[in-house]
Amino acid sequence: MMDQHRQAFQEEARELLTELESALLELDSRPDDVDLIQRTFRALHTIKGSGSMFGYDEMSRFTHQVETAFDHVREGRLAVTADLVNITLAAGDQIRSMIEGHSADNTETKEILDKLARLVRPASAMAERAEQKAPSAEVIRKWRIGFKPSPALLLHGTNPILLFRELRDLGNLDIKVNADALPNIRQMDPESCYLEWNLTLETSQSADNIRGVFIFCEDDCELRIEADAEAQSVRNVEAPTVKKDDLIREPWTLGSWERRRDPYSVGGEKVSIRVSTEKVDSLINYVGELVVVQARLSQIASSSLASELRVVAEEVERLTAGLRDHAMSMRMFPLKNTFERFRRLVHDLTRDLGKEVEFSSEGGETELDKTVIDQLNDPFLHLIRNSMDHGIEAPEQRLAAGKPRAGQIKLSASYSGANVVISLRDDGRGLDRDAIRTRAIEKGMISSETQLSESEIFNLILMPGFSTSEQVTDISGRGVGMDVVRRNVEGLRGLLEITSTPGEGTTVTLRLPLTLAIIDGLLVRVGAAHFVVPLANVLECVELKAEDVRAAHGKCLANVRGDLVPYVRLRDYFRLPGARPDIEQIMIVETADGRCGLAVDEVLGDHQTVIKNLGRVYRHVQVISGATILGDGAVALILDPQRLVQQSIRAATKLLHHTSHELVN
Repeated sequence: MMDQHRQAFQEEARELLTELESALLELDSRPDDVDLIQRTFRALHTIKGSGSMFGYDEMSRFTHQVETAFDHVREGRLAVTADLVNITLAAGDQIRSMIEGHSADNTETKEILDKLARLVRPASAMAERAEQKAPSAEVIRKWRIGFKPSPALLLHGTNPILLFRELRDLGNLDIKVNADALPNIRQMDPESCYLEWNLTLETSQSADNIRGVFIFCEDDCELRIEADAEAQSVRNVEAPTVKKDDLIREPWTLGSWERRRDPYSVGGEKVSIRVSTEKVDSLINYVGELVVVQARLSQIASSSLASELRVVAEEVERLTAGLRDHAMSMRMFPLKNTFERFRRLVHDLTRDLGKEVEFSSEGGETELDKTVIDQLNDPFLHLIRNSMDHGIEAPEQRLAAGKPRAGQIKLSASYSGANVVISLRDDGRGLDRDAIRTRAIEKGMISSETQLSESEIFNLILMPGFSTSEQVTDISGRGVGMDVVRRNVEGLRGLLEITSTPGEGTTVTLRLPLTLAIIDGLLVRVGAAHFVVPLANVLECVELKAEDVRAAHGKCLANVRGDLVPYVRLRDYFRLPGARPDIEQIMIVETADGRCGLAVDEVLGDHQTVIKNLGRVYRHVQVISGATILGDGAVALILDPQRLVQQSIRAATKLLHHTSHELVN
């Protein structure tokens, strides 16, 4: 049971460390922001308190000393500086290492604490002088506290005796226990809590400070704190003399503390629970199998004369669709935490490279499948490192070019149909087309006669081993980073586009699918073959008659309400046998290259599509993004309209160049 709670603590601590890092990075640019200071202090305190509860004593002691520094900041005795932010970021990394169970580097720990002590020393001296001043008057109030734990309080690792000891440290405490709910001993569960307590506390502390004692169990109990208006006195309290060496180990006071949101709860009305990703993935797999079985049931019902069977099949289809949508939503996570992780990377690289760079992001609320998010770390790691090292100029160079001293890197995300578009933009020097082309010729990637468009030249930097850097550094220059970006994006069935303007900057855009598991698709037939087109890409379906084909004089152009739309005939593209029907169907799809049509024999209707990988043998077939199993057990290939259209354009352009070359010769 304790292992379960330790695991829950580790998950919560990771979130708190992310929150700590985010607050620190914002604090670096807004050092006087009181809310950010409180966020930082709260994160440190919660990590310390929870860690102590679950046996992470060394980590708790280490965190306490960092927390003390920010207590000085809250009291105005210590200013937020770049050194304090950097030391606390390093401390956060050390805390993470301790929590993950890695052997703590005592040298690193001592170095961090030594640096912290040098910063805190003036604040400690100030606090010592303040403590040695004349006695101060304190208002002693009587508080009545009602504490009724839930039966599961003990199972969650909370010991009420420790809470009472902490309350006793705040003042005079009177405890009365109510055992009315205590059952017969034969019915008693030894791991459940049946008692409740009525407490009377005489203290100078505020209600927030008292509530802070129950911070780790407040969502596991009924807590009532009321002031006794009649019982109030004022007395002079001699301030204790605190030695400088003891200041770091001084117990903290909670101060004005907002109610902490428990990781298992997001408010009074909504409650959430932690579920491992393995369980969610298993649920998605079962839902996928259910979708296939439901399709089989619907196919049997459609050919049956039993009306009751068709009614049941329709109801199962409705319930399956709802279950699928809810199950898929469990794997959708906002990109905010991912974006914040790269804010830290920019901060560290700014220090290492001696550059000034401001990081910003938008669209962090955009949600994406967690399996996709998990694979974004490496691509954006390499993209940002390249942007910082090659793109953003040194401050002096930027000033000479008439730019602001600090460079800009911006991450943004937005929805586009069934995809999420994520772009990374910098305002650096941009890509040098001539330098890229020259280096590609030197490496034998292209010949000197090869004619390439701007986008094709930019795509050369995605080739393995390609780099225009003359010097290899710890940051980049080996020619492996952008190749990793390309392979990861292709593995996610995504698209990557690079645009750049010399002197103005570079933008790298990733178009990624929302999910890699289950999608809504449009099932089509070409001869005996079946294909699925993602429904989110389809704008409309129109007929293509034989006379329309003749009117186009052999060109693959369809007249759609006065607009000429090019189309790709899937029968010809995949070289499928059989004659075309007199009336074909064209699905108009939206791509990055504009509207385009896909001509098929018949559109069979919508289809809940469970995406299955085709395996390594077909990994180079880019126009196919996967396969799905139909109700009759047959396999239908899932098309990638974007790649299919791009390859068709590329093939047509190549044919045009070849024809032009033959005509010239």
